[in-house]
Parts: sequence; C-alpha cells; structure tokens
Amino acid sequence: MTNDIVALIDYYEKEKGIDRDKVLAALEFAFISAYRKMVPGADAIEELHADVDTRKGDTTIHATLSVVADDDYVDKFNEVPVSVARKNKPDAELGDTVSFNVTPANFGRIATQTAKQTMMQRLRMAEKEMIYDEYKDRAGDIVSGTVRRFEKSDVLIDLGKFEGRIPSRERVVTEEYNIGDRIRVYVVAVENEARGPEIILSRSHPNFVRRLFESEVAEIADNTVELRGIAREAGYRTKVAVASNDDKVDPVGACVGLRGARVKNIVRELNNEKVDIIRWSDDPAEFVVDALKPANIRTINLDKENKVVSVTVDEEELSKAIGRRGQNARLSAKLMGWDVQVSKDETQHEQFEERVTDAAHNLAEELEINDEMADKLFRAGGASIDLVAQMPAEYIAQALEIDEEQAATILSKAAPAAASAEADAETAPAETPAEVPAVEQEDASEEVVEEVKAEQSEESSTEESEAGDAAAESKAESTEA
Repeated sequence: MTNDIVALIDYYEKEKGIDRDKVLAALEFAFISAYRKMVPGADAIEELHADVDTRKGDTTIHATLSVVADDDYVDKFNEVPVSVARKNKPDAELGDTVSFNVTPANFGRIATQTAKQTMMQRLRMAEKEMIYDEYKDRAGDIVSGTVRRFEKSDVLIDLGKFEGRIPSRERVVTEEYNIGDRIRVYVVAVENEARGPEIILSRSHPNFVRRLFESEVAEIADNTVELRGIAREAGYRTKVAVASNDDKVDPVGACVGLRGARVKNIVRELNNEKVDIIRWSDDPAEFVVDALKPANIRTINLDKENKVVSVTVDEEELSKAIGRRGQNARLSAKLMGWDVQVSKDETQHEQFEERVTDAAHNLAEELEINDEMADKLFRAGGASIDLVAQMPAEYIAQALEIDEEQAATILSKAAPAAASAEADAETAPAETPAEVPAVEQEDASEEVVEEVKAEQSEESSTEESEAGDAAAESKAESTEA
C-alpha cells in the first residue's frame, strides 16, 4: 500500500467522518477490481477477496476454490483438484473450499492508480449514504452554512461535512449572495436520487418564516401562541396569522416583543422584508378587517358558499387596501383561503350627487331655466342666487354654452331675486325661527360648492392624485412596518 492510499484513508475517516471499516471495505473492493482488470480471465473467478495489512502496507489477493476429484477438474478458475488442494491444506476433502494466494508480482505498485480511482468512487457513494442518513430526518429545520460556489442560478452551500443546494426557484429575488457569505437556510427536502442524495435548501419558503418565529418567540415554541397561517411573497411582504391558547396572552404582542425586538430580529434575517402580524379570527368578516390593514373598510359582503368576501373602502383608502403591486389584497386572500375583492365605495359620491341635483333644481326654479342648465351653472360656481348675480355675463355664456344675450336674461332674473333675499334677511327678526333654515341652507350651499370645487380639482389633476396615493401608501406601509 502506497502512502497516498494511506493518506486517502485518513482523509475520509477524519475529514469526511466515514467509518474506518467502510473505508477499508472500499479499498478492498478497489484492489479486487484492479486485479480483475490486470489478470486475464480473472473475471471468471467467482470468489475473490483482498487482504489489506494497514501496518505493513501489504495487499494480497485470495481466490476461494472448490475442491473436486482429479478426474472431475474442468473449471480452472473456480475449482482445484483434491491432490493440489491437499498440498495447501492437508485435510482438504471433496466439496471443501480452499483459499489460494493469487497475487501477481508487483501488484501493489501496478494496481495503485486503478484502485485509488475505484476507492474514491466507492467512498463518495458511502459519503452520500451518510448524508442521507444524517439529513433525511432534518427536513423542515433551519441550518447555517457558507456560500461555496454558484452553478448557473443555483447556490451551493457548505454545511460543514456536506453540501446543500439552493435551486433558483427557492432563492429570494431581492437577495444577492457572495462566496463566503454566512447564511441561514431552510431544509426543504433530502432527495435520494440515482446520482445520490441531495440536500435542497431554501430562503423563500413560507416555513422559513415559521421556523424563525418559533426560534424567536418563546410563546410559539411552547404552544401558548399558535401560528395559524403564513402567506408570503419572498423579498417583499409576509402576512402571519396568530392565535392565543391562553386568554391572558396577546398573540400579536408576544410576536412583536418588547419595543418590537422579536419581530425586528426576524425582519433583519429576512433582509428587511415587511412582516404583518395579524390576529386570527374564525369570523371571515372580522379577519378581513385585520388582514387588509392599514386600510379602513366601510362595508363587507360575504359569499360563504363560494368563499368570496367583497369589501368597499373610501377612494383615498383604495391604494392602501390593494397594496403595492396588489400584494396586500393578494396575501390577505392567501391567508384567509377566500377570494378577496376590493372596490371603491360609491355611497359618498351618490349622496353628493343627490345634494347637487336638489340644489340645482331649486336654482332652476328661481331662474326659470331647465335642470340641465342649472346643473352646469351650479357646477360652474353658481351655488346660490347671490353667487349667480355676481357672475359676468360672458362667464355664464361660456359655462352654459349660450350667447351673452341669454346670459344677460339669466342675470336679470338673478339680480332681483338676490336683492329680495338680502332684504328679507335684513328685515327678519334676529330670533325668528324662519331665519334658521335660511342660514342652514346657505351653509349647505357653501358646503356643496366646496365639494364641487374639490371634485373638479381632483378630476383635473388625476396624475397628481395617483402620485399622492402612492406616497400615502408608502408612508402607511413604513408606519406599519
């Protein structure tokens, strides 16, 4: 046995942790394979074994032959005549087996390279078997390792004695790795394929977040707090639903920790991925309210048969409810197991339009014009007779798309009506109950005017409104995190 073979035995035993008996068995197999390749006809020998002396460095090959009568001797590779066998073993009888040394001259030196290659192949197989035996029960655990190398888009992780793989599908798209980086990964599975066992690792799996919460939150580890569901878009946002098995323990507070210490550790491990912690509820209506935060929901409709929940929000809350790239609504749906449909609440708009219609109708009666013209005049700023009387004729003509003569006619009717209303207001007693509705009506008109102006401003600056919504969303998300 040469020194490099000895060194190879020590390496696999000490560095790879393979049992010495398995290493020697691989070496014996390797020398037998080398013998069969070197000696013509050796493939026909059914029983061969190698005797490896690790102290002296000698290796001998022995063939086990069956003892037959001299007249029956026909198979020179597996049989030996009884007369020849008794020279080696005096008490040999017919039917016995006798071991013969069949080692060629200079066998150790000639066979070393062939044996070395075969031995390394066998030891790699033994190593893979050991990987499978050690990691087959570790699926679902978090382990630490070092980035060793890259194969296309896959990342190879050094786990100490073994090597794991992060396939491209299990990577976080927002994360970049460098050789030598120390990272924590989730063991998805240990696949025992034809080429050998392979440890599949992940940083994008939802259960990676689950294990992080179990390690950081003692109440989850001892089952006081239960993690009911996880919905994740790795690298961007994760929603976690928790419930308490103890009425005295707040599940959300337990997961957040003192001054947010616990959830901060998790967010840091996830490279600042946003994590929402939600109180679990068996009531879908109650659950969806918490799931869609920070948006404020106005109405909720449930279709329990088809598992569809429809919610409405104010227009300014719509971007919050949907979330950036639709993540808030989408993750809420995954967490609930329901189809979550978010829409804008039209109730306020309808109420506003009803108020405008009523005010325009009153204006039409006073000015003796149709409701359509009154509506245009109202939306142009003529919410009251006084305001109409102060408008230039050319402005009225432009707003109503009429000629100035017609506009002057309207002004002629508005001026006396405005003067009459003013006179009535001056002569009326201060405490007269009839005056109160007039004041309220005027205030209401001013309120409607302001709403009209706001609506016109909103319609004329759509892009600015959208930018504002995005900014509000960003601020809300930052506050929530």
